[in-house]
Amino acid sequence: MQNKDNELGTRPVGRLLFSLALPAITAQVVNVLYNMVDRMYIGHIPVVGATALTGLGVTLPVILLVSAFATLASMGGAPRASIMMGKGRKEDAERILGNCTMALVVMALLLTAAILLFGRQALLIFGADQETIGYAWDYLAIYALGTIAVQVALGLNAFITAQGFSRTSMLTVLIGAVLNIILDPVFIFALNMGVRGAALATILSQAVSALWVVRFLTGKKTHLRIRVPYLRISAKVYLPCVALGLSPFIMQFTESVLYVCFNSSLLRYGGNLAVGAMTILSSVMQFSLLPLQGLTQGAQPIVSFNYGAGNKDRVRACFRMLIVACTVYSVALWALAMLTPQLFAAIFTSDPALRDMTVHALRIYMAATGLFGIQVGCQQTFVAMGNAKTSVFLALLRKVFLLIPLIFILPCFLPNQVDAVFLAEPISDFIAVCVTGTMFYRSFSRYLKEGPRSAQDVTKSPATRP
Repeated sequence: MQNKDNELGTRPVGRLLFSLALPAITAQVVNVLYNMVDRMYIGHIPVVGATALTGLGVTLPVILLVSAFATLASMGGAPRASIMMGKGRKEDAERILGNCTMALVVMALLLTAAILLFGRQALLIFGADQETIGYAWDYLAIYALGTIAVQVALGLNAFITAQGFSRTSMLTVLIGAVLNIILDPVFIFALNMGVRGAALATILSQAVSALWVVRFLTGKKTHLRIRVPYLRISAKVYLPCVALGLSPFIMQFTESVLYVCFNSSLLRYGGNLAVGAMTILSSVMQFSLLPLQGLTQGAQPIVSFNYGAGNKDRVRACFRMLIVACTVYSVALWALAMLTPQLFAAIFTSDPALRDMTVHALRIYMAATGLFGIQVGCQQTFVAMGNAKTSVFLALLRKVFLLIPLIFILPCFLPNQVDAVFLAEPISDFIAVCVTGTMFYRSFSRYLKEGPRSAQDVTKSPATRP
């Protein structure tokens, strides 16, 4: 393989991890600014800001759903492409890239049609009422038109990172986010478009990012190139990517379902004020955990490449550094949330009632965040090693088996029902971390010893098939 690929197998692991992770963290932080900047501006619109922010929060499950389908192809395909590169099978890696590219386009078209046809009804189910539905639908109807740009930009950027081009993948989101930050105040305030302007700024910015990604993956600098013959979807190539991508897909998809559950329960017990607070809490959590996601994205090509190449010591070294970095960060984040929650609230709202509720709820909601680095580091290492079954179970455990039931069970037993809803988050986090850490401790060495299983290597080119 070429020089960049050799670096994944030879460069000192510590320097390599952080050289890949820092641009990935930057990319993650900048990427989430798309929606966060929208919320910051909308929350400060005179008179209607708090109501409009609540309406925008109701659209979050749909936006997360769009991202989840991008994750299904990218986070399943990119680690497999890295493993194939580690084995020296570049053609198979390009088949994976081509199949995932076409899958992203098809999914984007289907999602666009579904949102435009059923989006308004879905928003009412997700927690909108007659006061907020207008703002929610104004945003979502325009956002839906940019679904294909979102899918391509998010989905294919993972294949740039998987090759070790972390700076290029950082530029993908940096270009779009900077453009969004510039366009938001122009469309929202100068052109008086309100939430429609925020949505328009977002999809235009994502379109520019998508063009950047496609141009790179069809150009001369990339190792893996999008090739027309490989765009035809093959079950033998794509289904293993889906199997591996199910874990991050479930994490994103259940995040969407999760906010529906939070919003519906909070609307019942605390009204629009509680839903507005949840909008801010989800924004804080989403933004705060991005460095963890960036660290795991930086580690993924190192773990996947060396796992495929049989370099067990490098896999172990990378994991040790990853888990230490994730844990240190998550503990620091927990301390900040406990000591200065008012700083987070002030970013999103100037409404006194909403700010006070957010400060109170944040300390409950993020009470177990200090342990979350263990969960993320172990779970994403399973994904990088191609272990689909375990990563899917762990993705289901925290949200589907624990958090969603607790959202509805705890208010039946605690006197403050709004606090009970928020308390579901730290309880599920604590249990999930204990289970994940135990499973990883028992199985990591065994998976290293076994290596990539032959059943997973199904993306053989016609020339190499028996």
